[in-house]
Amino acid sequence: MRPLKVFATVVLFSLLSACSWFGGEKEVAPDVPEQQLYDEALSALEADNFALAIEKLQLLEARYPFGRFSEQAQLELIYAYFRSYEPESARAAADRFIRLHPSHDNVDYAYYLKGLTAFEQDRSFFEKYLPIDVSQRDPGAALESFESFSTLLNRYPESEYAPDAQKRMQYLKNRLAAHEIHVAAYYMKREAWVAAANRGRYVVENLQETPAVPDALAIMAEAYTELGMHDLAKNSLEVLQLNYPEYEIRPFKKASATLLQTATFGLLGGVEPAEPARPIPPSDRLRAQAQQRADAEEDKNERSLFSRMTFGVFDDEETEEAK
Repeated sequence: MRPLKVFATVVLFSLLSACSWFGGEKEVAPDVPEQQLYDEALSALEADNFALAIEKLQLLEARYPFGRFSEQAQLELIYAYFRSYEPESARAAADRFIRLHPSHDNVDYAYYLKGLTAFEQDRSFFEKYLPIDVSQRDPGAALESFESFSTLLNRYPESEYAPDAQKRMQYLKNRLAAHEIHVAAYYMKREAWVAAANRGRYVVENLQETPAVPDALAIMAEAYTELGMHDLAKNSLEVLQLNYPEYEIRPFKKASATLLQTATFGLLGGVEPAEPARPIPPSDRLRAQAQQRADAEEDKNERSLFSRMTFGVFDDEETEEAK
């Protein structure tokens, strides 16, 4: 029994000293001056080496938590996370800075970066280049971005980031309103009239001046009609016709199947429920305007060429015909 105890003791000491036998102690990096760490982090940011910048900024904050560059390093860290496509880390760093330094001179920058991080997270890579219907996607990131920009505008209306935040908020309002109408249209097809009417009313009351408002009014009018609330339905319809006289009203609810639909398995004989209107993307609108200007310039050049060829003889006749 005694040899067994001796053997167990030897094995135990061997395991405890295994680290020193095979790996040795890790070499501790020498202390780097605070100024040098900060300069190296800035150089990495300027070179778009965000992984190295994050490493330097984290080291700076860990070794000099109360140094003169500590607060600025926390701000730079938010930006580095944002540029390195780490949205969760960027938001966490922004929340931490806002919590620790609520009266800092540059706290508006932290709110702006937080909103910008969620804004870019909501816009996927494919959405930038493909016509994807964003109204069907989860609006969580868009809502978070809107709230951050809204806080920035309410608390710091004179901030240099306020104008850009306001423009992005308008895009986000259209995005959120389109999602609400998409959900309301789904409720209409499922005959959930109360839920659909509430979604439409939310758009009218909270997301005004968006392209989704006429759809919201049409859904309210139809849903209230189905619920027997004819006064509310009439009011919604009057507001819709007064403010959007060119809007084409179509039913959002799912129509009952006709005999022809049943015989053709739904391929013929029915009218599809109305789909929510889609706001025209700014890029498409600018492209259309540029095309119109190009066409007008081309027509102008053609007329001037004809005028030169005929020495202006037919200019008066063309003018009279145009009138």
